[in-house]
Amino acid sequence: MSVAVPFYDKLLPLLGFSLHSKTSAVIDAHEFHVVEYNHPRMAFAITSPRRAFQNETIHRRKPGALHHLAFRAGSRAEVDRLYAELKIIGAVIVTPPREYPEYTPPGYYALFFKDLEGIKYEIVTHSKVIANEGAA
Repeated sequence: MSVAVPFYDKLLPLLGFSLHSKTSAVIDAHEFHVVEYNHPRMAFAITSPRRAFQNETIHRRKPGALHHLAFRAGSRAEVDRLYAELKIIGAVIVTPPREYPEYTPPGYYALFFKDLEGIKYEIVTHSKVIANEGAA
């Protein structure tokens, strides 16, 4: 938690979360420390590992693990801006922003990064799709 909380205190405001809505709790009997960040569309929580697991590394392909979590941006410019911000806060950049023609929908433009402990994230826009969402 001493590594994760400072990182997520920097990351999540970049994604629209307010630190004013951050809550936390500690339940010593369960070896449980949770910090929750709230957004109008979702809650994002991080928890401490049990002592028995504290030396295990994160691997996204372990059974039960999160492969990665994607956040949708409104434009390529926003993906590019967030890329610059991610470098400043110390995120581990896996792949800088680029178009992925092999992914769908068309116009898939994304960057991939990891937090300081190896959890993988994506920031993506489907610019050709977003441009058509308002049309009806």
